[in-house]
This record gives sequence, C-alpha cells and structure tokens, in this order.
Amino acid sequence: MPIPARSLKPTAKRRAADLAYDSLEAMISTLQLEPGSPVVEADLAELTGLGRTPVREALLRMVSIGLIVQQPRRGLLVSNIDLAELLDVIQTRRVLDQLIASCAARRASQSQRTAILACAQNMIQAAENDSLEQYMEADHQLDEVIHEASRNQSAVKCVVPLVVQCRRFWYAYQHEGEIKEGARTHMELAQGIASGDDTAALRGANSLMDYLEKFARHVINS
Repeated sequence: MPIPARSLKPTAKRRAADLAYDSLEAMISTLQLEPGSPVVEADLAELTGLGRTPVREALLRMVSIGLIVQQPRRGLLVSNIDLAELLDVIQTRRVLDQLIASCAARRASQSQRTAILACAQNMIQAAENDSLEQYMEADHQLDEVIHEASRNQSAVKCVVPLVVQCRRFWYAYQHEGEIKEGARTHMELAQGIASGDDTAALRGANSLMDYLEKFARHVINS
C-alpha cells in the first residue's frame, strides 16, 4: 500500500491534480514506484483514488521536471537515480537552499517559525525511534513550511525537483547514512531560520548540504 499523500487532509482545499502530484511524489521518493519502472496511468489512478484526469496532469508535470521520462515504444517510466549527476544536483540545490533559508529567516511569521522548529523536532524524535516513515514525513513537512515561509516561489519551483531527487537517493541508500546526523543538520537549519538571523540560516543550509554531499560521496565511492 502506498504512503498516503501528505496533503490529503480534510482541511486542505487543493486541486485534485495537486493531490495526485503529492501522492505520486511520495511513492517516487520512497521507492514504491521504483526507478526505471513503467508508469501505468490507470493503476496510479486506482492507487490514489483521484481519477485518471488529475493523475495524467500530475504525470505531465513530473515529465516536465524529470521525475518521469517518456521513451519511444516504452511509454512513461520512473526516472533512474543517476549517481553521476547527484553531486551536481546537490551543488545546485545548495545555492537555492541558501536563498530560500535566507528569505525564510527574514520573512517567516512567528507561527511559521514555531512550525519549523516543531517539524525539525519531529525529525529528531523519529530518528531516535528509528522510524524511517515518520522521519520522511517530518522532512517533507519541514520543507513545505520553509518553502512557504520564504515567499520566494521562483526559488521554490526550481528547488522542489532537486529535493525529491535527493530524498529518493537518501531513501534508497539510507542504510549507508546516519539518520540522527541528518536530523541534527535539519534542526540546525530550522533553528537558524527561526532565529531570524540570515547568517545562522545560511550556516544551517550549508550544514545540511554538507551532510548530503558527504553521504552521496560515501555511497558513490563505496
């Protein structure tokens, strides 16, 4: 059974295509839709319970950002994890995350700062409990709050596909990494943003990217 879409909440008033996208993104990030596997629209419509039209729209969006690829005679496939390109992904994400963290530190509301710290604390707790599902959920929630708090949709649109690629890579190889260290770096980012200090927020963003880069190099070289 797939992990439910994180945004499928009674209070959320969102388009069906957005809900379908969130659900499919969760399946891709957690490898329920494995890299290189065929994408069957009817099956995904049944899994999400959202119908073929919103699923089709979500898939087209994923094709445009490279999470889904279209190949002649093979149709739609989940994109592969490309280790050779991952370091470039992290390098690019670092620049965007720095900008988003800086914007969020300056623009977040008090309630958003509180929520950011709460999400990071949930990651710490999930790591202590060795609960990968809760860790991934809290990670996604933290990203959502930070992105909203940044009020920089241009940067957010650019970074989201990179975040999904990093999250999927981490999920695939998490047995090679230290989940508690990952939670710690997310907390450093959260505290930096919540403090309202640009310098602390940038330091937190760099700390998280340093962790991801170290993790990626370990996997690539092992």
